[in-house]
Amino acid sequence: MPADKLHIVSFDVPYPPDYGGAIDVYYKIKALSEAGAEIYLHCFAYGRGMSDELNKLCKEVWYYPRKTGIAGISATLPYIVYSRRNEQLLNRLIAIDAPILFEGIHSSYYIHHPALANRTKAIRSHNIEGEYYKLLATKEPNLLKRIYYNIEAALADKYERNINAHIWMPLSMEDEKHLKQLHPSAKHQFIAPFHPYNTVESVAGDGNYCLYHGNLSHTENIEAALFLINEVFNDIAIPLIVAGRNPDSKITEAVKNKNNCTVIANPDEATMQQLIRDAHIHVLPTFQQSGMKLKLLYALYKGRHVVVNNAMLYGTGLDKLCHIADDANSFKQSIGEVIQKTFAPADVQRRSEILDIHYNNNQNAAAVLTLLRG
Repeated sequence: MPADKLHIVSFDVPYPPDYGGAIDVYYKIKALSEAGAEIYLHCFAYGRGMSDELNKLCKEVWYYPRKTGIAGISATLPYIVYSRRNEQLLNRLIAIDAPILFEGIHSSYYIHHPALANRTKAIRSHNIEGEYYKLLATKEPNLLKRIYYNIEAALADKYERNINAHIWMPLSMEDEKHLKQLHPSAKHQFIAPFHPYNTVESVAGDGNYCLYHGNLSHTENIEAALFLINEVFNDIAIPLIVAGRNPDSKITEAVKNKNNCTVIANPDEATMQQLIRDAHIHVLPTFQQSGMKLKLLYALYKGRHVVVNNAMLYGTGLDKLCHIADDANSFKQSIGEVIQKTFAPADVQRRSEILDIHYNNNQNAAAVLTLLRG
Protein backbone atom coordinates (compact mmCIF):
# COMPACT_ATOMS: atom_id res chain seq x y z
CA MET A 1 0.00 0.00 0.00
CA PRO A 2 1.50 3.40 -0.97
CA ALA A 3 2.29 5.88 1.80
CA ASP A 4 -0.34 8.42 2.73
CA LYS A 5 0.73 11.80 1.36
CA LEU A 6 -0.52 14.94 3.07
CA HIS A 7 0.14 18.63 3.41
CA ILE A 8 0.18 20.13 6.91
CA VAL A 9 -0.01 23.92 7.07
CA SER A 10 1.12 25.06 10.52
CA PHE A 11 0.47 28.47 12.08
CA ASP A 12 3.99 28.39 13.60
CA VAL A 13 7.18 26.36 13.52
CA PRO A 14 6.21 23.43 15.79
CA TYR A 15 9.73 22.74 17.05
CA PRO A 16 10.71 23.01 19.82
CA PRO A 17 7.37 21.75 21.20
CA ASP A 18 7.37 24.12 24.16
CA TYR A 19 3.80 25.46 24.23
CA GLY A 20 0.33 23.96 23.76
CA GLY A 21 -0.23 24.52 20.04
CA ALA A 22 3.31 23.57 19.03
CA ILE A 23 3.13 20.43 21.19
CA ASP A 24 -0.02 19.22 19.45
CA VAL A 25 1.38 19.89 15.96
CA TYR A 26 4.84 18.41 16.60
CA TYR A 27 3.64 15.19 18.25
CA LYS A 28 0.96 14.80 15.58
CA ILE A 29 3.64 15.04 12.88
CA LYS A 30 5.77 12.53 14.80
CA ALA A 31 2.90 10.04 15.15
CA LEU A 32 1.83 10.44 11.50
CA SER A 33 5.42 9.96 10.34
CA GLU A 34 5.74 6.80 12.46
CA ALA A 35 2.49 5.59 10.86
CA GLY A 36 4.21 5.86 7.46
CA ALA A 37 2.75 9.15 6.21
CA GLU A 38 4.67 11.26 3.70
CA ILE A 39 4.32 14.76 5.13
CA TYR A 40 4.78 18.06 3.30
CA LEU A 41 5.03 20.59 6.11
CA HIS A 42 4.45 24.33 5.62
CA CYS A 43 5.34 26.57 8.58
CA PHE A 44 4.75 30.27 9.15
CA ALA A 45 7.87 31.53 10.90
CA TYR A 46 8.00 34.61 13.12
CA GLY A 47 10.73 34.25 15.68
CA ARG A 48 11.34 30.51 15.63
CA GLY A 49 14.10 29.17 13.35
CA MET A 50 14.39 26.22 10.99
CA SER A 51 14.52 22.77 12.57
CA ASP A 52 16.53 19.67 11.63
CA GLU A 53 14.15 17.65 13.82
CA LEU A 54 11.26 18.43 11.47
CA ASN A 55 13.36 17.38 8.46
CA LYS A 56 13.73 13.92 10.03
CA LEU A 57 9.95 13.48 10.16
CA CYS A 58 8.79 15.11 6.92
CA LYS A 59 9.37 14.62 3.19
CA GLU A 60 9.73 18.39 2.77
CA VAL A 61 9.62 21.35 5.17
CA TRP A 62 9.07 24.92 3.99
CA TYR A 63 9.08 28.17 5.97
CA TYR A 64 7.17 31.35 5.14
CA PRO A 65 7.43 34.77 6.78
CA ARG A 66 4.27 35.96 8.50
CA LYS A 67 2.97 39.32 7.26
CA THR A 68 2.88 41.14 10.59
CA GLY A 69 1.82 44.71 11.32
CA ILE A 70 -0.18 46.65 8.73
CA ALA A 71 0.51 44.03 6.04
CA GLY A 72 -1.51 41.53 8.08
CA ILE A 73 -4.59 43.71 8.59
CA SER A 74 -7.81 43.17 6.64
CA ALA A 75 -11.24 44.73 7.03
CA THR A 76 -12.94 41.37 6.43
CA LEU A 77 -10.58 38.62 7.64
CA PRO A 78 -9.11 37.96 11.09
CA TYR A 79 -5.51 39.09 11.55
CA ILE A 80 -4.54 35.53 12.53
CA VAL A 81 -5.65 34.38 9.03
CA TYR A 82 -4.80 37.31 6.73
CA SER A 83 -1.25 37.58 8.12
CA ARG A 84 -0.62 33.97 7.03
CA ARG A 85 -0.84 34.18 3.25
CA ASN A 86 1.96 33.46 0.82
CA GLU A 87 1.99 32.80 -2.93
CA GLN A 88 4.75 30.19 -2.63
CA LEU A 89 2.63 28.26 -0.17
CA LEU A 90 -0.31 28.26 -2.59
CA ASN A 91 1.90 27.15 -5.50
CA ARG A 92 3.30 24.23 -3.49
CA LEU A 93 -0.15 23.15 -2.33
CA ILE A 94 -1.25 23.14 -6.00
CA ALA A 95 1.86 21.32 -7.24
CA ILE A 96 1.67 18.32 -4.88
CA ASP A 97 -1.65 16.51 -5.11
CA ALA A 98 -2.46 15.46 -1.52
CA PRO A 99 -5.05 16.18 1.19
CA ILE A 100 -4.45 19.36 3.19
CA LEU A 101 -4.60 19.60 6.98
CA PHE A 102 -4.79 23.22 8.12
CA GLU A 103 -3.62 23.69 11.71
CA GLY A 104 -6.19 26.06 13.22
CA ILE A 105 -8.24 28.48 11.17
CA HIS A 106 -5.06 30.60 11.35
CA SER A 107 -3.46 28.71 8.46
CA SER A 108 -6.54 28.34 6.24
CA TYR A 109 -6.30 31.46 4.02
CA TYR A 110 -6.25 29.33 0.84
CA ILE A 111 -8.93 26.84 1.83
CA HIS A 112 -11.43 28.21 -0.71
CA HIS A 113 -8.97 28.77 -3.56
CA PRO A 114 -10.42 27.37 -6.81
CA ALA A 115 -7.17 25.60 -7.69
CA LEU A 116 -7.66 23.43 -4.56
CA ALA A 117 -11.37 22.77 -5.15
CA ASN A 118 -10.92 19.02 -5.69
CA ARG A 119 -8.71 18.42 -2.63
CA THR A 120 -9.77 16.95 0.68
CA LYS A 121 -9.34 19.79 3.20
CA ALA A 122 -9.41 19.41 6.97
CA ILE A 123 -9.07 21.88 9.82
CA ARG A 124 -7.53 20.96 13.14
CA SER A 125 -9.49 23.28 15.40
CA HIS A 126 -7.36 24.32 18.38
CA ASN A 127 -9.99 26.72 19.77
CA ILE A 128 -13.25 28.38 18.90
CA GLU A 129 -11.23 31.47 18.06
CA GLY A 130 -14.04 34.03 18.35
CA GLU A 131 -14.79 32.84 21.89
CA TYR A 132 -11.09 32.82 22.75
CA TYR A 133 -10.62 36.45 21.69
CA LYS A 134 -13.78 37.54 23.50
CA LEU A 135 -12.34 36.00 26.65
CA LEU A 136 -9.02 37.78 26.13
CA ALA A 137 -10.91 41.06 25.74
CA THR A 138 -12.71 40.63 29.07
CA LYS A 139 -9.37 40.17 30.88
CA GLU A 140 -7.39 42.91 29.07
CA PRO A 141 -6.86 46.18 31.00
CA ASN A 142 -5.37 48.05 28.01
CA LEU A 143 -8.16 49.79 26.04
CA LEU A 144 -6.51 49.57 22.61
CA LYS A 145 -5.71 45.88 23.04
CA ARG A 146 -9.27 45.27 24.25
CA ILE A 147 -10.64 46.94 21.10
CA TYR A 148 -8.32 44.80 18.93
CA TYR A 149 -9.42 41.59 20.68
CA ASN A 150 -13.10 42.44 20.22
CA ILE A 151 -12.61 43.21 16.51
CA GLU A 152 -10.65 40.00 16.04
CA ALA A 153 -13.39 38.06 17.87
CA ALA A 154 -16.09 39.40 15.53
CA LEU A 155 -14.03 38.70 12.40
CA ALA A 156 -13.10 35.21 13.62
CA ASP A 157 -16.76 34.36 14.36
CA LYS A 158 -17.79 35.41 10.86
CA TYR A 159 -14.87 33.65 9.20
CA GLU A 160 -15.42 30.41 11.09
CA ARG A 161 -19.09 30.34 10.10
CA ASN A 162 -18.20 30.65 6.41
CA ILE A 163 -15.34 28.13 6.16
CA ASN A 164 -16.13 25.24 3.87
CA ALA A 165 -13.88 22.43 5.13
CA HIS A 166 -14.66 18.78 4.44
CA ILE A 167 -13.41 17.67 7.86
CA TRP A 168 -13.11 19.29 11.30
CA MET A 169 -10.85 17.73 13.93
CA PRO A 170 -11.38 19.64 17.19
CA LEU A 171 -9.23 18.85 20.21
CA SER A 172 -12.18 19.39 22.57
CA MET A 173 -15.44 17.43 22.81
CA GLU A 174 -17.31 20.66 23.52
CA ASP A 175 -15.82 22.32 20.42
CA GLU A 176 -16.93 19.30 18.39
CA LYS A 177 -20.55 19.92 19.44
CA HIS A 178 -20.27 23.61 18.48
CA LEU A 179 -18.71 22.88 15.07
CA LYS A 180 -21.31 20.22 14.24
CA GLN A 181 -24.03 22.84 14.68
CA LEU A 182 -22.06 25.37 12.64
CA HIS A 183 -21.17 22.98 9.77
CA PRO A 184 -23.68 20.10 9.76
CA SER A 185 -22.66 18.79 6.32
CA ALA A 186 -18.97 18.35 7.19
CA LYS A 187 -17.35 15.36 8.89
CA HIS A 188 -16.45 15.91 12.54
CA GLN A 189 -14.27 13.87 14.89
CA PHE A 190 -12.85 14.79 18.27
CA ILE A 191 -9.12 14.01 18.12
CA ALA A 192 -7.53 14.58 21.53
CA PRO A 193 -4.35 16.68 21.75
CA PHE A 194 -1.19 14.89 20.68
CA HIS A 195 1.37 14.91 23.47
CA PRO A 196 4.78 13.59 24.56
CA TYR A 197 3.56 10.78 26.83
CA ASN A 198 3.37 7.13 25.79
CA THR A 199 2.62 5.41 29.10
CA VAL A 200 1.37 6.36 32.54
CA GLU A 201 4.40 6.64 34.85
CA SER A 202 2.61 7.72 38.02
CA VAL A 203 4.13 6.23 41.17
CA ALA A 204 1.82 4.63 43.71
CA GLY A 205 2.24 5.83 47.28
CA ASP A 206 2.01 9.08 49.24
CA GLY A 207 3.48 12.56 49.04
CA ASN A 208 3.33 15.41 51.52
CA TYR A 209 2.66 18.48 49.39
CA CYS A 210 0.42 19.91 46.68
CA LEU A 211 1.80 21.27 43.39
CA TYR A 212 0.76 23.87 40.86
CA HIS A 213 3.02 24.17 37.81
CA GLY A 214 3.10 26.16 34.58
CA ASN A 215 4.55 29.18 32.85
CA LEU A 216 4.23 31.61 35.76
CA SER A 217 4.52 34.72 33.59
CA HIS A 218 1.38 33.79 31.64
CA THR A 219 -1.75 35.72 32.67
CA GLU A 220 -3.95 32.63 32.98
CA ASN A 221 -1.41 30.86 35.20
CA ILE A 222 -0.77 33.95 37.36
CA GLU A 223 -4.49 34.16 38.05
CA ALA A 224 -4.66 30.46 38.99
CA ALA A 225 -1.57 30.58 41.23
CA LEU A 226 -2.81 33.67 43.09
CA PHE A 227 -6.21 32.04 43.61
CA LEU A 228 -4.52 29.04 45.22
CA ILE A 229 -2.10 31.06 47.38
CA ASN A 230 -4.55 33.73 48.55
CA GLU A 231 -7.87 31.89 48.69
CA VAL A 232 -7.23 28.14 49.07
CA PHE A 233 -3.95 27.68 50.97
CA ASN A 234 -4.40 30.89 52.99
CA ASP A 235 -5.67 29.09 56.10
CA ILE A 236 -4.84 25.40 55.68
CA ALA A 237 -1.60 23.80 56.88
CA ILE A 238 -1.00 21.57 53.83
CA PRO A 239 2.11 22.72 51.87
CA LEU A 240 1.76 24.16 48.36
CA ILE A 241 4.65 24.39 45.88
CA VAL A 242 4.19 26.69 42.87
CA ALA A 243 6.82 25.82 40.25
CA GLY A 244 7.51 27.08 36.76
CA ARG A 245 9.05 29.54 34.37
CA ASN A 246 9.63 33.21 35.19
CA PRO A 247 7.25 33.70 38.13
CA ASP A 248 5.46 37.04 38.08
CA SER A 249 6.27 39.38 40.96
CA LYS A 250 2.64 39.15 42.15
CA ILE A 251 3.20 35.44 42.84
CA THR A 252 6.53 35.88 44.66
CA GLU A 253 5.01 38.70 46.77
CA ALA A 254 1.94 36.63 47.61
CA VAL A 255 3.95 33.79 49.20
CA LYS A 256 6.16 36.01 51.39
CA ASN A 257 3.92 35.79 54.45
CA LYS A 258 2.66 32.24 53.83
CA ASN A 259 4.60 29.61 55.76
CA ASN A 260 3.04 26.75 53.78
CA CYS A 261 3.57 28.20 50.25
CA THR A 262 6.82 28.04 48.27
CA VAL A 263 7.75 29.25 44.78
CA ILE A 264 10.38 27.36 42.77
CA ALA A 265 11.46 29.55 39.85
CA ASN A 266 12.72 28.09 36.57
CA PRO A 267 13.35 24.53 37.75
CA ASP A 268 15.37 22.40 35.34
CA GLU A 269 13.62 19.46 33.68
CA ALA A 270 14.90 16.88 36.21
CA THR A 271 13.70 18.99 39.16
CA MET A 272 10.29 19.57 37.57
CA GLN A 273 9.85 15.87 36.87
CA GLN A 274 10.70 15.02 40.47
CA LEU A 275 8.28 17.66 41.80
CA ILE A 276 5.53 16.23 39.63
CA ARG A 277 6.28 12.61 40.53
CA ASP A 278 6.52 13.19 44.28
CA ALA A 279 3.55 15.53 44.83
CA HIS A 280 0.57 13.94 46.53
CA ILE A 281 -1.94 16.27 44.84
CA HIS A 282 -1.76 18.35 41.67
CA VAL A 283 -4.03 21.37 42.13
CA LEU A 284 -4.90 22.74 38.70
CA PRO A 285 -7.59 25.40 38.49
CA THR A 286 -8.01 27.50 35.37
CA PHE A 287 -10.29 30.43 34.61
CA GLN A 288 -10.13 30.01 30.84
CA GLN A 289 -11.98 27.01 29.42
CA SER A 290 -10.21 26.90 26.07
CA GLY A 291 -7.11 25.51 24.45
CA MET A 292 -4.95 22.55 25.26
CA LYS A 293 -4.31 21.97 28.95
CA LEU A 294 -1.01 20.11 28.71
CA LYS A 295 -0.36 20.54 32.44
CA LEU A 296 -3.40 18.32 33.10
CA LEU A 297 -2.03 15.55 30.87
CA TYR A 298 1.42 15.95 32.44
CA ALA A 299 -0.08 15.47 35.91
CA LEU A 300 -2.17 12.47 34.83
CA TYR A 301 0.66 10.66 33.05
CA LYS A 302 3.36 11.42 35.64
CA GLY A 303 1.72 12.40 38.95
CA ARG A 304 -0.65 11.17 41.63
CA HIS A 305 -4.03 12.67 42.61
CA VAL A 306 -5.39 15.62 40.61
CA VAL A 307 -7.84 18.27 41.86
CA VAL A 308 -9.21 20.58 39.15
CA ASN A 309 -12.16 22.82 38.38
CA ASN A 310 -14.67 22.16 35.61
CA ALA A 311 -13.03 24.74 33.34
CA MET A 312 -9.82 22.68 33.33
CA LEU A 313 -11.78 19.58 32.27
CA TYR A 314 -13.74 21.40 29.55
CA GLY A 315 -14.08 19.08 26.57
CA THR A 316 -11.36 16.65 27.70
CA GLY A 317 -13.42 13.60 28.69
CA LEU A 318 -11.13 13.13 31.71
CA ASP A 319 -13.65 13.81 34.48
CA LYS A 320 -13.38 10.26 35.89
CA LEU A 321 -9.68 10.71 36.63
CA CYS A 322 -9.92 13.92 38.65
CA HIS A 323 -11.41 15.32 41.84
CA ILE A 324 -13.51 18.37 40.95
CA ALA A 325 -13.86 21.63 42.90
CA ASP A 326 -15.18 24.94 41.61
CA ASP A 327 -14.57 27.49 44.37
CA ALA A 328 -12.08 28.11 47.17
CA ASN A 329 -14.06 26.25 49.82
CA SER A 330 -14.62 23.16 47.69
CA PHE A 331 -10.91 23.13 46.76
CA LYS A 332 -10.05 23.19 50.49
CA GLN A 333 -12.49 20.39 51.24
CA SER A 334 -11.33 18.23 48.34
CA ILE A 335 -7.64 18.74 49.16
CA GLY A 336 -8.29 17.89 52.83
CA GLU A 337 -9.96 14.62 51.84
CA VAL A 338 -7.53 13.58 49.09
CA ILE A 339 -4.37 14.27 51.10
CA GLN A 340 -5.37 11.30 53.28
CA LYS A 341 -5.81 8.88 50.36
CA THR A 342 -2.88 6.73 49.23
CA PHE A 343 -2.46 6.66 45.45
CA ALA A 344 -2.75 2.95 44.78
CA PRO A 345 -1.52 0.64 41.98
CA ALA A 346 -5.19 0.22 40.98
CA ASP A 347 -5.36 4.01 40.43
CA VAL A 348 -2.41 3.77 38.03
CA GLN A 349 -4.07 0.94 36.09
CA ARG A 350 -7.42 2.73 35.87
CA ARG A 351 -5.70 5.88 34.67
CA SER A 352 -3.88 3.96 31.92
CA GLU A 353 -7.10 2.38 30.69
CA ILE A 354 -9.07 5.64 30.53
CA LEU A 355 -6.28 7.70 28.95
CA ASP A 356 -5.83 5.04 26.28
CA ILE A 357 -9.40 5.56 25.03
CA HIS A 358 -8.84 9.07 23.64
CA TYR A 359 -5.22 10.06 24.31
CA ASN A 360 -3.26 7.34 22.49
CA ASN A 361 -1.12 9.13 19.87
CA ASN A 362 -0.83 6.09 17.58
CA GLN A 363 -4.58 5.48 17.53
CA ASN A 364 -5.25 9.16 16.92
CA ALA A 365 -2.74 9.32 14.04
CA ALA A 366 -4.51 6.36 12.43
CA ALA A 367 -7.85 8.18 12.86
CA VAL A 368 -6.46 11.33 11.18
CA LEU A 369 -5.22 9.31 8.17
CA THR A 370 -8.54 7.47 7.88
CA LEU A 371 -10.44 10.78 7.81
CA LEU A 372 -8.10 12.29 5.20
CA ARG A 373 -8.45 9.26 2.94
CA GLY A 374 -12.17 10.02 2.78
